[in-house]
Amino acid sequence: MIQSDVLSAFPNIAHGFFTREGGTSSGIYEGRNCGLGSDDLRANVIENRGRTADELGVSRDHLLTVYQVHSPNVIVADKPWAADAAPEGDALVTAARGLGLSILTADCTPVLFADPEAGVIGAAHAGWKGAIGGVLEATIDAMTSLGADRAKISCSIGPTISQANYEVGPEFQKQFVAETPDNSVYFLQSARENHFQFDLPRFVADRLHGLDINRIDNTNLCTYADAKRFFSFRRTTHAGEPDYGRQISSIALLDP
Repeated sequence: MIQSDVLSAFPNIAHGFFTREGGTSSGIYEGRNCGLGSDDLRANVIENRGRTADELGVSRDHLLTVYQVHSPNVIVADKPWAADAAPEGDALVTAARGLGLSILTADCTPVLFADPEAGVIGAAHAGWKGAIGGVLEATIDAMTSLGADRAKISCSIGPTISQANYEVGPEFQKQFVAETPDNSVYFLQSARENHFQFDLPRFVADRLHGLDINRIDNTNLCTYADAKRFFSFRRTTHAGEPDYGRQISSIALLDP
């Protein structure tokens, strides 16, 4: 479990960016695959998620995920739901204690949020579609609707694919620059003609700074480059493997 220096300062909040280590899955899913959408054995995934809940300090049936669709949709959680009944969205927020808000990733960016004074937390799945589509902004808005103070929100950017390993084509780059020419700063020319290297974690961090979130830290870990600790959709694709696992990032409010 990888932890944020910023979020670790708050005694009433438990969190972790969990790696693939410490799980029961095998083969291409070896370790802690927490993705029920994968073709891994369901019993293994359920146990892996249970171990995550145990380490986070919440009941196993209180570890919550959403059906992620690369959207700006945010779910306000006030009670647990069954894993197979997860609502569709790409972020969760809560003011309830004992709920483990969780995001699954395999190159996209997990972001964990907390206003410890207000007792409001959030978790967001920020792939490029979600990040440019407003999932970070929507998460902050949902937190403030529960009583969070934007000026007191802290957040942490978890392991995600680095610029060195994220090559994109011209259509991708044009979409970002069409939003604003300033987005060209997130692209470097690739070794391949008319291709670029995209800096997703920097893009996410800058979007957060633009929302007046000043307490931000970054694990600066690349999911593609570290096969021992992280699943990676892109690495799996390059290897010609049929499927991939998902790591989980979680945050919970605990009793004081």
